Amino acid sequence: MSIIEAIILGFIQGLTEFIPISSSGHLVIAQTLFSGASNHLFLEWINLGTLLALLVYFRARILTILIDIFQNKNYRLARNIIITAVPAGIVGFVLADFIADTLFFNSAVTVVFTLAIVGVVMILLDRLPKASPVASGEKLSSGRALVIGLAQIMALIPGVSRSGSTIITGRLMGLKAAEAAEYSFLASLPIMFGVTLKLLMSSGDRQYFIDNAAMLTLSNVCAFISGLIAVGFLMRYLSNHSLALFGWYRVGLAGVLAVILLVQ
Repeated sequence: MSIIEAIILGFIQGLTEFIPISSSGHLVIAQTLFSGASNHLFLEWINLGTLLALLVYFRARILTILIDIFQNKNYRLARNIIITAVPAGIVGFVLADFIADTLFFNSAVTVVFTLAIVGVVMILLDRLPKASPVASGEKLSSGRALVIGLAQIMALIPGVSRSGSTIITGRLMGLKAAEAAEYSFLASLPIMFGVTLKLLMSSGDRQYFIDNAAMLTLSNVCAFISGLIAVGFLMRYLSNHSLALFGWYRVGLAGVLAVILLVQ
């Protein structure tokens, strides 16, 4: 892998991990264009940069949650985050190798369909029926938190988008767009920590990082920088706007990719 490829993949990871246009989908497309195949280990390792970006951006919010737990004995938001994270965490842990080794999950054709389908949902989201309004992630019932968690499982398919699936479902469960985005990001932290832990527990995965340390470090630095920019942008944007813009982008990109695949 060249330095340019590592930089581009890192910036793509950071920007698209938080903006709901699918990091996995864009990375599969980019790697396919670069080398003709997707390297799932490289993509998993560059989650480190985006994990750090989330921790830095939400450091004050995370501190508040910890104070609520240990001083105020208020576990509700932490409980909801865990409930939301568990389904995707279990499915991802059990099926991670199957997903990584199955062509369907690493196919540009799959990305085209998932980009388009989720894009249409984003465009129509404000017209869809929603549960009664909820002020914040803390106010979600455990049942609604679980529904968001079940939707997050779909993000294991490239092109769906983890933030996209959870923000959409958060909106359907009664949260406003900005609150749904914040809850989505907080609920992704246990998943991202779990992915990192799984990598560290595998001797083969650790060796892969050692063998590719320079490129992975470069990509993670780029992912951290672009991730901070992306999460800040999205939180500001969704305070006054819907997801429709990202939906139109997804549909448009799916159309362009479909044409490219057809003429190849």
